[in-house]
Amino acid sequence: MLQGKRTWLFENKPAIISTGTTGGPFEAKGNIPDDFDILYDDMWIGEDSYEKAERVMFEDACSTAIEKAGLTKEDIQFMFAGDLVNQLTPTSFAARTLAAPYFGLFGACSTSMEGLALGAYIVNSGGSKYILTGASSHNSATEKQFRYPTEYGAQKPPTAQWTATASGAAVVSDQGMGPKVTSATIGKVIDMGLSDPYNMGGAMAPAAVDTIEAHFKERNIDPSYYDLIITGDLGKIGQHVAYDLLQDHGLHITKEQFVDCGLQIYKSDQPVQAGASGAGCSAAVAYGHFINKMKQGDFSKMLVVATGALLSPLSYQQKESIPCIAHAVSIEM
Repeated sequence: MLQGKRTWLFENKPAIISTGTTGGPFEAKGNIPDDFDILYDDMWIGEDSYEKAERVMFEDACSTAIEKAGLTKEDIQFMFAGDLVNQLTPTSFAARTLAAPYFGLFGACSTSMEGLALGAYIVNSGGSKYILTGASSHNSATEKQFRYPTEYGAQKPPTAQWTATASGAAVVSDQGMGPKVTSATIGKVIDMGLSDPYNMGGAMAPAAVDTIEAHFKERNIDPSYYDLIITGDLGKIGQHVAYDLLQDHGLHITKEQFVDCGLQIYKSDQPVQAGASGAGCSAAVAYGHFINKMKQGDFSKMLVVATGALLSPLSYQQKESIPCIAHAVSIEM
């Protein structure tokens, strides 16, 4: 199953048999509202804190995915999930409700594909019949933790990205209808010395390129194998940097083929600076928008490369640079 040093080939081709996605009111006004299963009309979702609201949002995404699969929560054997809040609080409390054996993951915005890669590995090797995986983020909870209180109204530079209020979850099984998970390339931590938390797309781009390059080398395939190579979430700045680096490294990916989750979720006139970010962004866009388009027959093969900036408030206060990572998962009909 291991090919090269960091790529898994899944010979049993675990199936994504269902997905569930949720989004906030800002996302409801965005570019892909029809690809969300549930959209909320306020940021609080009936709770008294943003962190509790994120828990509900993720619970709803998971419950939707389980219901669409025709299962109950008792059928789920393992859960792989995470978020951006301190010690994965929303996800861990959601796991309390879902009551499945639980692996809490922190890969920042790369968590969605980290969970899918690990879940597919377990299913492929016969360790489980049904696993649940996903990720979430909440704009106000993340702003409060990593930047400034939302009431402060701090201005941001054009390189900054908007944390999506969104969740995405998927049920992966050893058999059934749906797109197949065929391989995964696990990322290495790449740190180019950048330290600006308002330009995380630029910081994450080299990690995305490193993983994409390793994937094609170790699988011995050409970029033309995939209809789409989807990053998440580099935004405008990071996508431009990554594209140029890929061309310099001899990987001739077309601009039409190279898309970013952070540039899909919002309309061009929404004030999100360089695009979207957040652990829930790639989860919701991949499990909602792109899986839907794949099922509609718009394309048949995609490589989803979720990127993460592994900084924390502590590392920023101690003037550390931003270590980054990217995990790639191939999904095919």
